[in-house]
Amino acid sequence: MENLYFIFFTFTATTTFFFFFITKILWSRRLPPSPTSLPIIGHLHLIKKNPLPQALHLLSSHYGPILFLKFGRRAVLTLSSPNSIEECFTNHDQTLANRPRTITSDHFSYGYKNFGFAPYGNLWRTLRRLSTVEVFSAASLQRNAFIRNEEVSNLCSILFRSSSKVDLKYRFTLLTAHVMLRLVSGNRGVDESDSESEKRFLDDFKSRFFSSMSMSVCDYFPVLRWIGYKGIEKRVIEMQKLRDEYLQRLIDEVRIRNSSGSLVEKFLRLQESEPEFYSDDVIKGIVVLMFNAGTDTSALTMEWAMSVLLNHPDKLEKVREEIKANVKHNGIVQDSDLSRLPYLRCVIYETLRLYPVAPLLLPHYSSKRFSLGNYEIPENTMLLVNAWAVHRDGEFWEDADVFKPERFEGFVGDRDGFRFLPFGVGRRACPAAGLGMRVVALAVGALVQCFEWEKVEEGDIDMRPLFGVGMSKAEPLVALPKPWPEMVPILSQL
Repeated sequence: MENLYFIFFTFTATTTFFFFFITKILWSRRLPPSPTSLPIIGHLHLIKKNPLPQALHLLSSHYGPILFLKFGRRAVLTLSSPNSIEECFTNHDQTLANRPRTITSDHFSYGYKNFGFAPYGNLWRTLRRLSTVEVFSAASLQRNAFIRNEEVSNLCSILFRSSSKVDLKYRFTLLTAHVMLRLVSGNRGVDESDSESEKRFLDDFKSRFFSSMSMSVCDYFPVLRWIGYKGIEKRVIEMQKLRDEYLQRLIDEVRIRNSSGSLVEKFLRLQESEPEFYSDDVIKGIVVLMFNAGTDTSALTMEWAMSVLLNHPDKLEKVREEIKANVKHNGIVQDSDLSRLPYLRCVIYETLRLYPVAPLLLPHYSSKRFSLGNYEIPENTMLLVNAWAVHRDGEFWEDADVFKPERFEGFVGDRDGFRFLPFGVGRRACPAAGLGMRVVALAVGALVQCFEWEKVEEGDIDMRPLFGVGMSKAEPLVALPKPWPEMVPILSQL
């Protein structure tokens, strides 16, 4: 009898193992193409020599636009063609409406109450709807236009009073920080007349809100997080403590003033009626999203746009002539003028195509298994969309590597099918696209209108990119502004 039990259990175990093994082989055959991986590290060795967008582009050129990789323990799906992106987000947008959990999201998201990280569901929908209505709607953008106008005028005044070359990356970052702070709290942060306090303010602001949100090695190898590898998580916790203290002071100051007309004040009023939902942590999460989405990204786009215009003086002159022809009032270009400046908008779009500040869109995460073409994608797969590769795909863009703003003439909206994705795609697309476009276009338009720009060195501006979480210029833009004679009376009154 005991022998029968032994034979039965042996047969059952063997059959189960065999079934599992065969199923795994058949399943793996339905995965997208994948290079040969190494034990433990997967495919990480294939991406260490080049920046990630370029490394993924090289792999996709060999294996195809739909590519399946392993980064340590994480399964990764990469898409590098408009057709694959369209199929993915047309049929499976809800399945991919989450973000992967990481060390930074665990600590920076206020318990996943920040709708940039919140799981797809009722909380995310409510926070996104409120943020859209209160911050990013057309009516809200119109109400706050005076802030953008004033801050751009302040920038022009500073440049007018400067007689030397200007670090435009620094100036653009300061501009966007002031705009976001005024929107959020009603306070611009620092008086620009004191250059030292201005620099300290910006360094402090950047250290708190421009810290890397990229995934760390601990996110690919969870055991490293458990052993505290290189103190990575400890540093994230310390940074979050500093950030939280800053945000709590900001909220408390608005609570005391109670008359700023700011975003925080509006949410504090909602907090009075629903304190459990509109907690301080929820408000902090929205403020962090504003700072992250609207500050560094906009400043980088301004810098890229001015750099490429200085390398193409004919395009710069075309922007200036458009402003002269369509800005009828006697003053600096205003937010209300932007709708009459279509070529300026084309310049910004073409800049975003060639130099997307998010060359890889923020990662998505599959909540269940799904089909993509003839392939099966497992649950818990991280999705990376290679916008940098799509934007430079010669199959979909004529002269793909050439700066040609005219290609966007007649373009409506902020996305061209699935071949132009500067603000993301699907439910998780950036809600601040309208705000970002207005800030960037207004700043670039005003600088072209008010100043003649000279390079500080011979030859073209260095356009080499530096890839990180975003794509910045390897060499910050420094140029010399000289006010146009007809703009001197206007600038003198600022």
